[in-house]
Amino acid sequence: MTAPASPSSSAGQDGCPVVIDPMVRDLDGETRRLRDAGALTRIELLGVPAWSITTHAEARRLLTDQRLVKDINRWTLWRTGVVTHEWPLIGMIDAGRSMFTVDGAEHRRLRTKTAQAVTPRRLENLRPVIERITHRLLDDLEVQGKEGAVDLKSVFALPLPMSVISELMGVDPALHPRLHVLYKAFFSMLTPQDERLAVIDELDVIFTDMVRARTAEPRDDLTSALILADEGGEPLTEEEVVGNLKAMVAAGHETTIGLILNAVRALLTHPEQLRMVLDGEVGWDAVVEETLRWDTPTTHLLMRFATEDIKVGDGVIHEGEGVVISYRAIGRDPEQHGPDADRFDVARPSPNRHMTFGHGPHICPGAALSRLEAGIALPALFDRFPGIRFAVPVEEIVNQPVLTQNDLQSFPVHLHGD
Repeated sequence: MTAPASPSSSAGQDGCPVVIDPMVRDLDGETRRLRDAGALTRIELLGVPAWSITTHAEARRLLTDQRLVKDINRWTLWRTGVVTHEWPLIGMIDAGRSMFTVDGAEHRRLRTKTAQAVTPRRLENLRPVIERITHRLLDDLEVQGKEGAVDLKSVFALPLPMSVISELMGVDPALHPRLHVLYKAFFSMLTPQDERLAVIDELDVIFTDMVRARTAEPRDDLTSALILADEGGEPLTEEEVVGNLKAMVAAGHETTIGLILNAVRALLTHPEQLRMVLDGEVGWDAVVEETLRWDTPTTHLLMRFATEDIKVGDGVIHEGEGVVISYRAIGRDPEQHGPDADRFDVARPSPNRHMTFGHGPHICPGAALSRLEAGIALPALFDRFPGIRFAVPVEEIVNQPVLTQNDLQSFPVHLHGD
């Protein structure tokens, strides 16, 4: 892939792009640099130029702007062959046909079908399932933690959302270990591109086989509901069902892993706030919302493309250029959250109106499920292990090399105090 030129407009303090580190070695510093550079910031993603939106107000405006679309064919760098399937991030943009990759009437059609399947009733019926899975995993955590440190991520925070989303969709539990491996390889910047493309192919096979099995023998799960949904137009094609499910599993478990781990890390590094929560002075819902704002599970959402020139402040996104929504910078926007936006505060006095799950037509359809899972898992964890503490210095708990997700490599803890 030849080196692409920078976007034709300029923004930021010195005109130089903020290089997004795929190894995620300094997320706080990167967030500050993005925010300091302005609402419209030039960035570089693995050698490819784009724009980043870093403020709440501009993100809210642009996420409903019909001139920004998901259609990769509107991207000049793609149309001209500068960006190809050899670019490691292409699978997150050219991800097949689903509600995540289309706009307008087609998006409404695909999203409506999903909304018919992911109803409040279906989610509420999941509550006892989530509680049962949570307590089973806490039992596993206790057993593995008897001899010393245990990894909170691998034993608890990772299997919980995968088990829940699989229960919702009807995924065979025997597939969980393989799906863990595949999605980790898909998102990791350490995965060679030929292996990542093979991962995408294998995921397609897994979900296509599942859709065909449910087409032949429907059950009471989301996959069957998507296949059978027939209100408001023609039913979904096999490709559309597969695309929706593949993306929902990715978003449905990755987001919740980050939410749970980031909340625990924030509470353990702010013991006075943890005490307020355990004493009942602040509710767990406030913990969830403040974590979503302050330490977002999604750092950068790829990508929208301008169908015509769009003015943002003193800059211009030109037709054909790519736009990234940088949710972590947005969550710490002082214009929206006050001068102390960089501070974690579960008792924040103003309403916490963050946009971590997006805004507008493409707002995350799994937001309610993620909140439900965290709202069950976090109090259950601290109720069972009120003395839980870091097993290593917090500085050693580092991010996975994942450019788009705020995902930790591991989270070693001791379950009981000294």
